[in-house]
Amino acid sequence: MNRRPCRLPALTILAASLLAGAAHAATPGNDPAALAKIRDTVMQSNYAYERLADLTDLIGPRLSGSTGAAAAVQQVADELKKLGAKVTLQPVKVPHWVRGEEKGELVGYSGRPDGVSQRIVLTALGGSGATPAGGITAPVLVVHNFDELKAYKPADVKGKIVLFDVPFDQLMADRGLAGNAYGQAVAYRGAGPRMAAQMGAAAALVRAVGGAAYRIPHTGATQLPADVKLPAAAVSIEDSMLMDRLSRRGPVTMHLTLTPQTLPDADSYNVIADWAGSEKPDEIVIVSGHLDSWDLGTGANDDASGVTSAMQVIHTLKQLDFRPKRTIRVIAWMNEENGQRGASAYNESVKATAEKHIAAYEDDGGSGRPFGVKASVPLANVKMFAPLQQALLPLGAGVFHREDVIGSGDLFGLERMGVPTFEPVIDSSDYFNYHHTPADTFDKVNPDNLRRHAAVMATTAWFIANADAPIGRAAVPAETGRH
Repeated sequence: MNRRPCRLPALTILAASLLAGAAHAATPGNDPAALAKIRDTVMQSNYAYERLADLTDLIGPRLSGSTGAAAAVQQVADELKKLGAKVTLQPVKVPHWVRGEEKGELVGYSGRPDGVSQRIVLTALGGSGATPAGGITAPVLVVHNFDELKAYKPADVKGKIVLFDVPFDQLMADRGLAGNAYGQAVAYRGAGPRMAAQMGAAAALVRAVGGAAYRIPHTGATQLPADVKLPAAAVSIEDSMLMDRLSRRGPVTMHLTLTPQTLPDADSYNVIADWAGSEKPDEIVIVSGHLDSWDLGTGANDDASGVTSAMQVIHTLKQLDFRPKRTIRVIAWMNEENGQRGASAYNESVKATAEKHIAAYEDDGGSGRPFGVKASVPLANVKMFAPLQQALLPLGAGVFHREDVIGSGDLFGLERMGVPTFEPVIDSSDYFNYHHTPADTFDKVNPDNLRRHAAVMATTAWFIANADAPIGRAAVPAETGRH
């Protein structure tokens, strides 16, 4: 029930507080004091940051199918059980791709001194095929967009290593459009190798999709069909630019070795933890992040920070002895990075009862400072979120940005079923400096920003779980999700 402040003697207030703590039935609803209590309790805690250290420092990389991913499932499930949540491990068959040797060397170019070659910093893309163990030596064909490649005849591409030298627009990212900049550049990582394979290329390279030129490669999945085994890699920004400059002087030749393997699908799990609702336990509000990460770094920003923020939602409600009207469900998704099998398995399991999912929130955009919430709720219902905005204003996170479709990450399938999806509005101007690189490590996460992420998520989840009026359903999107 809603409890409003009234004028009582101090001893009476103390007695009432003790009684409230003794019974879940006395848990407050969406009154401003309750929202502020959740927000402030999170902001006074280092719980998410400590769990972040557990995931990244103790386990490390967590690519689907790896021992690290399995360890992460166990670690997170055990912790959520300790908090008193009802924990379920949902089985998922996931891809099991492992990188092997990866080397690139420029062995021929105009003006090369005798005996000189140049090492190229690169890393295989997820799903890449392999070269022979001894590598391949082939001419490099540099292109700057899809149309430029299409202008070549297949005979001119056959047997060559195609490099897509397409820069990430950091200026766009600096102006608050990092997602747009990423979408423009990552199209070449996704579709470029497939297009090169169709034209007979021997291998494909893409310029690292990121803004920081620190000579580190950015990995990620490519969209090669299962029956196409083209070697494909990302090269550092500096080395992509080098090859482009050298190609303007004359022919460039590379020796490339990539020996990844695609093993049989592995057994894994989504970790699902329910903090049961007191009045409508069959209605679900999801808070989530994805548990897997790429194998170069330790996935601190992508997406251990999202997982541990979601874990802190339950930690905070237990600490306050708060029970929402609806069930708040934490999900640590498996296999977001190279297949989204976890999301697919969950969607299949709930498609008959999707209307019972009231909302789904995922934090998968890094740990930069949050400024508010983005949501795919109906336009007519935006006004009902005014109390939430007021509660988040002290964090500098009072923005409420409505879109017809968010269509991101693990929540895209739920959104297609009409479930409104939510994500934080984040300063992501430097996120793609670290994204999918060896530099995505614990030290890159600002603890105050992480507390703000968890506070925004917990306050939003509580608000939705206790809403008196329906928040509405999402528009059904037509496009595919991004990751």
